[in-house]
Formats: sequence, C-alpha cells, structure tokens
Amino acid sequence: MALSGQLKAVAVTYMKIANDLRWMNSGPLAGLGEITLQALQPGSSIMPGKVNPVIPEATAMVAAQVIGNDAAITIGGQSGNFELNVMLPMIAKNLLNSIKLLANSGQLLADNAIATLSVNEDKLNQALHRNPILVTALNPIIGYAKAAEIAKKAYKEGRPVVDVAEEETDLNRGELLALLDPAKLTHGGV
Repeated sequence: MALSGQLKAVAVTYMKIANDLRWMNSGPLAGLGEITLQALQPGSSIMPGKVNPVIPEATAMVAAQVIGNDAAITIGGQSGNFELNVMLPMIAKNLLNSIKLLANSGQLLADNAIATLSVNEDKLNQALHRNPILVTALNPIIGYAKAAEIAKKAYKEGRPVVDVAEEETDLNRGELLALLDPAKLTHGGV
C-alpha cells in the first residue's frame, strides 16, 4: 500500500509536469506559446499544421493509469481477511505495471519533451516587459500612487512598463532600464 501511494505521488507529479508543458506549448497565437515542443508526429487530426504535444499527452495517460492502479490496490489491500488476501495477485500486477509505466514514461518525457523543447524567449520577454509587477521596483523612487498609475496605464494600453514610466516620470530611459531589469530584480535588495 505504501509503495502504491508513493507511485501515485510520482504519477501526480508527472501529470503536473505534462500539463504545464502542454500549457506552455499551447498556441501558436491564442495560447501561451512560451516553449515549443519537438514535433514527433505529422500533425493534428483536425487542424493541419498543428503539432500535438504527444509525449506530455502520453505521460498524462500513464499518470491516470497509475492513479487507477492505486485505487484498485487500495481496494485490494483492504480486502484481506486475517492472513489471507485473495487480491494479492492483482495488487502485484498493478504495482509492477505502475513501476514499468512510470519508468518508461519518465524517460520518454525527459528525453523527448524536456530535453528537446525550445524556449520562445521573444514571447516571454514581451510578456515580461509588459507585466505591471515590474513597476514595484519604482515604488521607493516615485511613490506607490505614481507607480500604481503607471502599472494601470501600461496594462490598459498593453505597453511595456518602461515606456509608460519614461512618459510619466522624470527618470531617463537608462535609469528606468536599470531599475526595471527583471534579472536584477530577482536578486532582491535595493
């Protein structure tokens, strides 16, 4: 029972990773489009030119099966009477099946999705520079109220924060670029 529970936890993690990859790969226009997964099949059955995320989809199916195996094992585990449990063969079969499925899908996910994906940096940078959260770095310099005004305007107009801040403050572009550098902001401090 304990081993099956741990395998289910691994399956849930695989499902989370697979779903994240599918979302980040969604697009090309209406989705997130943050990454591009390797094309492993000719395309979608209903949309020519679309690349299906087949490895994450297969991984999600594996996770569902392992979670189902755990449910059967749970019922089997509680079905024992005294020292006899007639469901031990089913428990063993499902445990071995779960181990095999997770081992194989983990390797496929690592080799054919994660290792081969490409990051769409232009798309990420566009979204990052339009993100109103960047204006938080200006709070100590221009005050909360002015920073909030800039954030709202940048969001409403779909423009980079630095462009709006340049129009709305006395800070020059060089200063703003230094203050609003996302990489520097991840280090913390003033």
